[in-house]
Amino acid sequence: MNALTRSARAELFRLRRWPAFWVTVTAWLLLNAMFGYIFSFVTYTSGDSNFTNEGQSRADLLATIVPSGLADQFPQGMPLFGGAIMMVLGAIVAGNGYGWGTWKTAFLQGPSRVAIVLGSMAALVVLVVGIVAATFVADAGMSLAVAAAESQDVSWPAASDLLQSLGGGLLVMLMWSLAGYFLGVVARGPAVSVGLGLVWALVIEGLLRGVGTSLQVVDAFTHFLPGTAAGSLIGSIVGVGGPDPTPGIIDTLSTTRALVTMAAWLVLLPLASVWLVRRRDVA
Repeated sequence: MNALTRSARAELFRLRRWPAFWVTVTAWLLLNAMFGYIFSFVTYTSGDSNFTNEGQSRADLLATIVPSGLADQFPQGMPLFGGAIMMVLGAIVAGNGYGWGTWKTAFLQGPSRVAIVLGSMAALVVLVVGIVAATFVADAGMSLAVAAAESQDVSWPAASDLLQSLGGGLLVMLMWSLAGYFLGVVARGPAVSVGLGLVWALVIEGLLRGVGTSLQVVDAFTHFLPGTAAGSLIGSIVGVGGPDPTPGIIDTLSTTRALVTMAAWLVLLPLASVWLVRRRDVA
């Protein structure tokens, strides 16, 4: 336990001083702000019709970006765009341990490989929790700014709705970050693992779900995929949203099935990462 704690502290020390980490976090926060609030606010104030308000009146659009809509607005970008960025973060955290040669030195000198990898993943989990918390604070601040600019009364969602939204978003982001970490261990480098993660999250799962509408076997297979579980979980919290839902949000699985599938991935991905590190040569 002491070795794991020391490994986690060392990894946190490295990551919080690593420019690539801050670039990745900043990219997500900017993406979340643009698609969650800025574009919607500009559309509302201009009265134009575009992808941000398709099928919505100006009043409905405003309702999504004031504090009363925070519980629904907060996790909407996480199944696809947030998940893809968390995969990148997990991939570079694990991949650079190989690319820089730091894991080779640490594995040879000790502590055990299991303690080092578990400590590294624990540090990643802490950082993802911080990213989700920062996203929530940023969304709350932007919703308050919109309410002040438009002279709207400040009314927050119920605490249970906010907790449900926070919990769902956290599970999704954690799962994708651990998936990226696993790819970083598989590829033993950041470049290939980042590419594989982005292609999988943004392209392959969507194509498989599209093919699944015609082939029952493929459709059944997609029910076990991480993107299906993530999209279904957030869809059960915020709703699919009519004929043109937010990308990545679906209603394929029930809430219980989505939670069980995500829980399985949250257990299997770290175990697979540890197993691979133990079984393979470092070089």
